[in-house]
Amino acid sequence: MEDKLFSVKDQIVLIPGGSRGIGRAIANEFAVRDARVILAGREEETLKKTASEISEGAKPVEYFICDISKESEIDALVTYVVERHGRIDTLINVAGVNKRMKVENYTTEEYDWITDINARGAFMVAQKVGQQLIKQKAGNIINVDSLNTYAPLRGTTPYAMSKASVLMLTRGLANEWGRHGIRVNSIAPGFIITDLTRKVWEDKTMQAWGKENTPLERLGEVSDLTGAAIFLASQASKYMTGQTIRVDGGITSGFNWPIEL
Repeated sequence: MEDKLFSVKDQIVLIPGGSRGIGRAIANEFAVRDARVILAGREEETLKKTASEISEGAKPVEYFICDISKESEIDALVTYVVERHGRIDTLINVAGVNKRMKVENYTTEEYDWITDINARGAFMVAQKVGQQLIKQKAGNIINVDSLNTYAPLRGTTPYAMSKASVLMLTRGLANEWGRHGIRVNSIAPGFIITDLTRKVWEDKTMQAWGKENTPLERLGEVSDLTGAAIFLASQASKYMTGQTIRVDGGITSGFNWPIEL
């Protein structure tokens, strides 16, 4: 029996950054639940491959080449989706990059690369999609936040700064756009194993540290985040906006002693 409370069937779902990692996992879950998913990203080969793989056994997934650090390409993306489908129901604002290093060693170019995509890009995508949602008087935006907005990890200061802006973006848009029938929330992952972080978490010392500091005593998988996204896009969360759901295995619930009690 279909549960309409959590249904995303026939939603038009736009996912910049949906070709790999967290975005891909979320895209797959929407597609198998009969949403119409459009992926966006910079690499056509990766987009095409992901769209093809997800489409097997699900509604066909589309893709559009777009660098979200470029306003003109975002405009083209939104125009394409609206002209093809007539509306946008849900934006999953997941595209992001990071480079771990000591703060004193970042170049201006490296700083700009991180903030142009994570902060400026996330804002512009939400703004351009939001203009369409205001016309519709309905819609939903789900930003991808970070554990770093609770407490920044060493070696990620520009990334943490950029994600802090996403946290404020979520609250600011929710406050301004609620009157238009638009909900804006975010998901903040904890220690999640993705293609980009797998090498880090393959280190035995890192694994032990991550598990020791996570109450559920395991690292997260990208699939652990998909339920929160479906929930936030569905009628089950229809009175929620401006909120951040921390899907982190409990790591932000407190600190653990380095001794047995």
